[in-house]
Amino acid sequence: MLDELVKDLLWLCSMYSPTGEEGPICDALESFLGHGGPVDFDCTRIGNSLVVRLNQAGTGPKVGLVGHTDVVPTAHDGPPRIDGDRLYGPGASDMKCGLSLMLGLLKTPEPTSSPLTLIFYAGEEGPYADNELGRVFAAMPELSQLDIALALEPTDNQLQLGCGGSIQAHVEYRGQSAHSSRPWQGDNAVYKGIELLAKLKSLKPVPREVDGLTWMTSISATLIHGGRAPNVIPDELSINLNVRYAPDESTSEVEARLREFIGPGASVTLVDVSPPAAPHRNHPLIRALQACGIEKVQPKFAWTDVARFATVGVPAANLGPGTLAQAHQRNEWTSIAALDKGNMLLRKWLASMPSAWPPPA
Repeated sequence: MLDELVKDLLWLCSMYSPTGEEGPICDALESFLGHGGPVDFDCTRIGNSLVVRLNQAGTGPKVGLVGHTDVVPTAHDGPPRIDGDRLYGPGASDMKCGLSLMLGLLKTPEPTSSPLTLIFYAGEEGPYADNELGRVFAAMPELSQLDIALALEPTDNQLQLGCGGSIQAHVEYRGQSAHSSRPWQGDNAVYKGIELLAKLKSLKPVPREVDGLTWMTSISATLIHGGRAPNVIPDELSINLNVRYAPDESTSEVEARLREFIGPGASVTLVDVSPPAAPHRNHPLIRALQACGIEKVQPKFAWTDVARFATVGVPAANLGPGTLAQAHQRNEWTSIAALDKGNMLLRKWLASMPSAWPPPA
């Protein structure tokens, strides 16, 4: 079984699929699925995403397994390859190793009482609005009837619950340009942002506990631009702020707190908003997953598509074999031993599903 998982992961990594260029890998997956296999399933293509349903006659909880096909562009010193326990390749960790587990379930089905829905989707690494999982939900509203979803994001096989919210805010200060030999004739926009930058430098992340797990809320300056020439007083300064907030906070209250923190004198535009997701720590199917041999339960600080499932009322969690510290890194790799363990955990969970759902009161 492991040999097949490794073979599939090398195949997936051999198809370079940066965000916005997922067409070829979607074509290849669709062709692979078109050859059938030992299990009956149906496949629906939506854009460059695929929804595969199998065991739909099952009477257990409806389970969704999801993985994105796009990768962040990274530099590699060679083609996808194996060196000891490490498998190198674009997306090896984030998150084509999760996709290989999904393919493995199609090649070698795990006996389970649960109807399964496997979603291979495009655009996760880009802006929230371009993420094709939203398009998939719009085309297939029945997906809101799933009882649980598992995002096979890289977590080192640790169960990471919920996710924090994220806001990208564009802050702009306006001034008056002038020749730098006569600066008194202008109004330097760069100086207008000094107070905000000083406040950001002294700002410390604030812990916030939700469901027994602790998230860190923060505001960080991530991009800054000002000026148009070395001898011109700048009339514009723009700062991008990245806000991270806890699952129990609403976007509206975080936005209000952000605007108060920035204060007067600047225009503020929210350019990308990714809502958070609750951890659902005591959900019976998540507790059952933890009981399958999970060694550690953590909050998910980064944003993932468990939040997208939250918008349609489906509880979700993050669990995948990818090496978390390798995501988006040069010469990205993941552990073959972790791939094997992740496959074991996933199959043990699916095999443990109750034969009837919901359970009797």
